[in-house]
Amino acid sequence: MTTATGARARDDAPPAAPRDVPSRRARLGRRLGRAVTGWLPALPLLAFALVLLVLPAARLLNDTFALRAGGYGLDNVRKVIENPVDREAIGNSLALGALQATLSAAIGAPAGWLIARMRVAGRATWLALMNVAANFAGIGLAFGFVALIGTTGMLTHLLSLEFPSTGSFTGMNAAYLYFNVPMFVLLTLPAMSVLRDDWWEAAQVCHATRAQYWRRIGVPVLAPFVLAGWLLIFTWTIGIYAVTYALASGPQSVKLITLQIGATLESSVFGLERAAVLSVLLMILAAAATALYRLAIRRATRWL
Repeated sequence: MTTATGARARDDAPPAAPRDVPSRRARLGRRLGRAVTGWLPALPLLAFALVLLVLPAARLLNDTFALRAGGYGLDNVRKVIENPVDREAIGNSLALGALQATLSAAIGAPAGWLIARMRVAGRATWLALMNVAANFAGIGLAFGFVALIGTTGMLTHLLSLEFPSTGSFTGMNAAYLYFNVPMFVLLTLPAMSVLRDDWWEAAQVCHATRAQYWRRIGVPVLAPFVLAGWLLIFTWTIGIYAVTYALASGPQSVKLITLQIGATLESSVFGLERAAVLSVLLMILAAAATALYRLAIRRATRWL
C-alpha cells in the first residue's frame, strides 16, 4: 500500500526543470567573439595589406582594361604588345631576370655550401659581409659603379680601359650581381645544412664515389631549394627600379619594364594605361613565380 502510494506520488510530481540550453544566437555570438579575438592581432596587417596591396592592385586592373570611350576591353593591352619599345623592354627584363637568377645560383650555391661548412667565427664574418652587400643597393650602389667604371670612373682612367656602359645590358648585370649573389647565399644558406654527414658516410659504406653521392643524393635534395632561390632572384630583378634608373642615364641605355613605367608616369604624352598594363604584367610574373616558389619549397621540405 505504501509502495503504491509512494509510486503514485512520484508520478504526480511536477517534471524537473530542463537544464538551460544556450540559444542559437548565444552560440553564434560566442563563436563570433572568439573569431574576433583570434583575428584582432592581425587586423593592423590586414588593413595595411588592404590599403597598400589590394586596393592599388584593383586600381591597376581597372586602368588596364578600362577604355577611354567607356566600358572594358583589351585595347590597352594590345597597344602595349604592338609597341616595339614595350616589347623590347619586356624581353630585356625577362632576359635580365633569368640571367641574373642563373648567375646568382651558379655563384651563390657553391659559396653558400662552403660558408655553411665553415667554423662559427669564419661563418659569422662571411654572413656579415653578405648582409652588407645584399642591403647596399639603390642609388648609392649605382653612383658607386658609375664612379668606378663609368666614362670618367676611377678604374677607367687608372687602367686606360673602356668598360661597358653602366646603362647597357652588361653593365646592368655587373651591378645587379653585386647584391643578387649575396642575397642568394642568404636565401639558401639555411638549406645547405639539410644534407647530413651520415648520408655521405652511408654512401661511402656502399662504395659510392663523391660524384655518385652528389648525383643521387646531394643535387636532388638541394635542387628544390636552389630553384626557390632562383625564382626569388628572378622576381626581385625584374622589379628593381632605383638602381636601374640611376644607371640608365643615357639614351642608348637598355630598356626595361620598370624604366618604361617610370617614363610613362613622368611624361604627359603617354596615358597612364600603358603604365598600368606593364604594372599588371609585373604582378602576373610575380604571382606565377610565387606559386612556383611555394611548390618548390613544399617539395624541398620533405627532407626537413
